[in-house]
Amino acid sequence: MWGSVLGCIATLILSLLVAPLAAEAQPEGKMPRLGVLTPGIPPQPWVEAFRQGLRTLGYVEGQTIALEVRWDEYHPERWPDLAADLVRLRVDLIVAGTTAAAQAAKHVTSTLPIVMAVSSDPVGDGLVASLARPGGNITGLSIMTPELTGKRLELLTEAVSGLARVALLLDAGSPRRHIGLHEHEAAARVLGVQLQPLEVRGPEEFAGAFQAAIQGQAQALIIPTSPLFTTHRDQLAALALASRLPTMAGNPGYAQAGGLMEYGANQIETWHRAATYVHKILHGAKPADLPVEQPTKFKLVLNLKTAQALGITFPPTLLVLAEEVIQ
Repeated sequence: MWGSVLGCIATLILSLLVAPLAAEAQPEGKMPRLGVLTPGIPPQPWVEAFRQGLRTLGYVEGQTIALEVRWDEYHPERWPDLAADLVRLRVDLIVAGTTAAAQAAKHVTSTLPIVMAVSSDPVGDGLVASLARPGGNITGLSIMTPELTGKRLELLTEAVSGLARVALLLDAGSPRRHIGLHEHEAAARVLGVQLQPLEVRGPEEFAGAFQAAIQGQAQALIIPTSPLFTTHRDQLAALALASRLPTMAGNPGYAQAGGLMEYGANQIETWHRAATYVHKILHGAKPADLPVEQPTKFKLVLNLKTAQALGITFPPTLLVLAEEVIQ
């Protein structure tokens, strides 16, 4: 009798120990599956930052979470097909790395949660009803592009004394290029600066754009936030130095690559933070109720070596504002 009782107790204890393990090792079909729409070609630091964010939250790719990453390969017209492909795969959630990617995802699904890892103006671009209450199936992070446009131009005028004419590099493949142009034109009017817009479709057109800026007698050049410009920041910085054009960029890493100045939110950080939104949604939160996060910290980076090569002396006011000064 006692042998039978002890046997039952042992079986019960064993079942209690095994049950949590069985709950954690869910069947493959139950593993959350994320679709990721990202600009460029692999590898890119922002995707690794997102993966690191997931790891920080305890996810193990291939074991507790699966990623279906789709790259636009510098062809943003592919976003609709890439987004539709993820919907066909029945992913649980889509992470969008550009405004255009988020718009494409919104067009193909009104039910799947969409997390914006980077968005320029989510309200103005029609992605959410408001920052505090997105109201639909989209939420995420904004880099506040409209608010920073005027600030970048203002900082550039402080660095380059007597600045009267500025060239503006525009990504012809970006759906926001016309909006971005209007934002820069408005800022230029306030500062009394003439603007020379120059559209490019890829890195093979960069050299021609710089030549056009010189021929147009531009005294400096602005490089707005764009995945195209971020990926090719080394080439742009080299062209700027060879053309002796002071430049201000919104892309992270531009000053470290040899550019004169950069100012903006940390997009690597927004991709890392996107993992937190994914985690909350997978645990039951609704995108409609998750406020869009705005950056609270902006980084001004100055490159003193490039400034000396261009014959520019940064005023003390800029040096004090700079979070990083590259010697």
